[in-house]
Amino acid sequence: MLIDTHCHLDAAEFEDDRDAVIARSRQAGVRAIVIPAVGANNFQVVRQLAGQLPGGAYALGIHPLLVAQATEADLDGLKDCLQAWRDDPRLVAIGEIGLDFFVPEISTPSGRSRQEYFYQRQLDLAVQFDLPVLLHVRRSQDVLLKYLRRRPTVCGIAHAFNGSFQQAQQFIQQGFVLGVGGAMTFDRALQIRRLAAQLPGDALVLETDAPDIPPAWLGIAGAPIRPRNEPAQVAKIAECLAQLRDEPVSQLVARCADNAVRVLPRLSAVLQTAR
Repeated sequence: MLIDTHCHLDAAEFEDDRDAVIARSRQAGVRAIVIPAVGANNFQVVRQLAGQLPGGAYALGIHPLLVAQATEADLDGLKDCLQAWRDDPRLVAIGEIGLDFFVPEISTPSGRSRQEYFYQRQLDLAVQFDLPVLLHVRRSQDVLLKYLRRRPTVCGIAHAFNGSFQQAQQFIQQGFVLGVGGAMTFDRALQIRRLAAQLPGDALVLETDAPDIPPAWLGIAGAPIRPRNEPAQVAKIAECLAQLRDEPVSQLVARCADNAVRVLPRLSAVLQTAR
């Protein structure tokens, strides 16, 4: 059973043909899609979209790229929504949250401090509401881990992971699995491909991050417009990962689905809507 554990299906890039995108994903065998929020302004949007989608699930959180514009009121709003919707089985995680030390504008000392504040506040909500997290991890692995170790009950998915093997092992020891998507399909992505091939099979889940991180086969050399990714591509991503790991694709897909349900337990009920 294919599960796209990270897809921004509410993005403006899907506004004109979202129904067709969903239909293509179903035709490709995708039975569940997790839609993470990025800020307070789309909490309601991702919830409604997930509710309209067979196998739809959602997460609520404030993305590190948006914390510069976020306020205490947004954190209060997040807590209020988590409280109001805590019995909604489609609410499977807090996310997308994390740290981004790659973008220069938000990686200044003050920018990092603000990111870390919002990250810690949202981790505390994960503890309070007993929910896993979907982590944005970009050049920030060690700092993310520092705060996770202070909250040993928090687990989830390290989305689009691109750290070292040792860092990967530390996330796994914390109870996380690592999201594998389009970046792994590029021959030049040596570090990601090594991790995908060498890590234990119970440490990986499939994702697209659509409309972002398009896989290699969607790229056109010299094209002025970046190609749009979509959840149907998770099927070919699974094939690529299976080839790297030298295992049957059906076995890999089943294992990744089991891993997703293990770290996002509410997905089990959501999958019943996808039959």
